[in-house]
Amino acid sequence: LILLTATALFLLIRHFIRYPPGSWRWEAQAALRELWRQRNQQSEKESAAQLSELLRRIAIARFGREKTASRTGHEWLLWLQQSDPNGFDWAGRGGVLLNLPYAPDTWQAEPGVLDELILAAMKLAAHNREDMGRWLEKVRKYTHV
Repeated sequence: LILLTATALFLLIRHFIRYPPGSWRWEAQAALRELWRQRNQQSEKESAAQLSELLRRIAIARFGREKTASRTGHEWLLWLQQSDPNGFDWAGRGGVLLNLPYAPDTWQAEPGVLDELILAAMKLAAHNREDMGRWLEKVRKYTHV
């Protein structure tokens, strides 16, 4: 029982370190989970437009406005692919984000593409070792004063 409680407490603390309430990661994960839940209740156009907007917000929060704001179209997808530590093929699979929000209502995306893109965005917004390394550097800096 003690081991189970300690494990649960460890996982809870780990979760809040990774996704502090109110942080951009917390908000991005919540928005992406909501998009995932709503994807079958709304049109693909709406889902693609929401995902495109969320990806912009995630990129700005993660990499800064200077690196992301001026990029559009295929250049944006290429940059996103190069910047994604998970190696997702945004340039190849993300083209639907450029076309679907502006396409006629009758146009449909390839089955499963939006689901794949939403999951890739969740991974992009998730905690990674690069950020943990920066956090550890800050901890070391302030503990060795």
